[in-house]
Amino acid sequence: MSEEKLYAVKNDEGKYFDCEYAEFLSLSDAHGPTIVSEDNAKDIACDYGGHVVMLVEVPEKVVISKTNALRQGWLVARYGRYNPDAVSDILARYKDEAWDMIEAYVNGYTVAKEKKYLVYKELDGKQKNKLFAQAYRSSIFPGTISWILTNEVKNGSWAQFTEAEIEQYGLQDCEKEEVADDDE
Repeated sequence: MSEEKLYAVKNDEGKYFDCEYAEFLSLSDAHGPTIVSEDNAKDIACDYGGHVVMLVEVPEKVVISKTNALRQGWLVARYGRYNPDAVSDILARYKDEAWDMIEAYVNGYTVAKEKKYLVYKELDGKQKNKLFAQAYRSSIFPGTISWILTNEVKNGSWAQFTEAEIEQYGLQDCEKEEVADDDE
């Protein structure tokens, strides 16, 4: 797939600039409305009016895992972009994920965000208010967790765990609440 895109100059009436006749015509009447260079299209729009539009649809990027993103980085570093040798290497190395990897290599990709969870246990007892013990990453002992008593579950970066971390710390039997993603 080529990086080249096609551009046209379109006016407010929906007509496209015809490079052959140097006037705006309907798309069906225009002989040469496309321009390869965006800079040339901008110059024409500046001289004759109208605005630049891109005619080639940009393919949607594939969502891939962090691991596959690292693999894609390696492929681009080794082969550059749009190299046919990369496709055969992808087919040989990543049999199960080959087509997703090829599509990501050709069309670009975004890295999937891992879901994060707040982990806690509701404590039984005769207290007036419900008490929770919430898991936090320990800042004193890295690689361990601490439990903090609280009246409500609090959302903080130290309290957010991925599925892998929940399994790593053995927190599968605890309550978990998905953290809403505020970045989108």
